[in-house]
Amino acid sequence: MTILENDFLKVAIDSKGAQLTSIFNKETGLEQLWQANPDVWGYHAPNLFPIVGGLLNNELHADGQTYSMSRHGFARQSEFILLDSDEVHAGFSLPNSEKTLAVFPYKFDFQVLYTLIDNALRITYKVINRDNKPVYFSVGGHPAFNVPFNAGESYEDYYLEFETQENLETHLLNKDGLFSGETHPVPTPGKKLGLTRELFAEDALVFKNLQSRMVTIKSTKHHQTLSVEFPHFNYLGLWAKPGADFVCIEPWLGCADSAGEPKDIKAKENIQKVITGHVFEASYYISI
Repeated sequence: MTILENDFLKVAIDSKGAQLTSIFNKETGLEQLWQANPDVWGYHAPNLFPIVGGLLNNELHADGQTYSMSRHGFARQSEFILLDSDEVHAGFSLPNSEKTLAVFPYKFDFQVLYTLIDNALRITYKVINRDNKPVYFSVGGHPAFNVPFNAGESYEDYYLEFETQENLETHLLNKDGLFSGETHPVPTPGKKLGLTRELFAEDALVFKNLQSRMVTIKSTKHHQTLSVEFPHFNYLGLWAKPGADFVCIEPWLGCADSAGEPKDIKAKENIQKVITGHVFEASYYISI
C-alpha cells in the first residue's frame, strides 16, 4: 500500500488496479472513501480502462477480430508497477503484456498518477502509445464516497450540487447494462439533485450533455462538502448500490455499448485515440 499525506489529507493506494482505497480528512477525522464492503460493493474507486461500461455480449471488436472483455475493462483487476513516489505523489504503470494483447490488440502504457495539492487529490490518466498504429480506448474514474459523512445522519440529508443549472437527461440502461436508446429527465431545482434510496433503483444515471465540470456532495445539516472536478471529461455517471451508504461520481471518456449490432472499437461512442509516439492525458480532482 502506498501512502500520501499532507496537512489536509492522508490517502492510500493499492497497486492492484492502482486503486485509491482511502481518503482520510485530517481536519474532521473522517474517512471519505467507501471502504469496499464485499457484501455490498467490493471496490473503493476502480480505474476503468480500456473500456467504460459494458460491451455487447462482452465482446470487443477491433480490426475484424473479436475479443472477450468484461465490464469496465481489465485495469481494475490488474497489478500495476509503482513508477515513483514521495510524500505527496505516486505514479503507477500498467504496460501491455501477452495477457493484455490476448484481449486488447494494442501496445500501450496505461499510467495512473496521484498528487496531493493542499486539500485536493489530483488523479491523472496517461495512455502512452507504444504501437505502430493508433490506440483506441476509453478511460474513466469510479470513486465511491461515504454518504452520510457522519454517524447519526440520513442519506436523504445529502444532495449533489452541479456547477451550473442543468437540464439533466439520463440515458437509460437495459438489464444488460447497455444503452436502450431511451432517455429520462432528471430534475435539478436550484442545481441540486437530492440523494434518495430510490435514485439509482434502475442502475446508474448517465449524463452526456453536461455543462457543469464539477459536482459537490453537500448536506442540509452542516457545511462539510466533497467536490469532484472533471475539466477533461465530457460524460458523467452517478451510481450507488441501492440501499448502500455511498455515492459514486464517475468522470468518463467513453461509455457502454448500445443494444443492437456490435461496432468496431473505432466507431464506439466517445472513443479516445492516441497516435503512435504520442501521449494522452486527462485529470480529475477530489477536494474536501
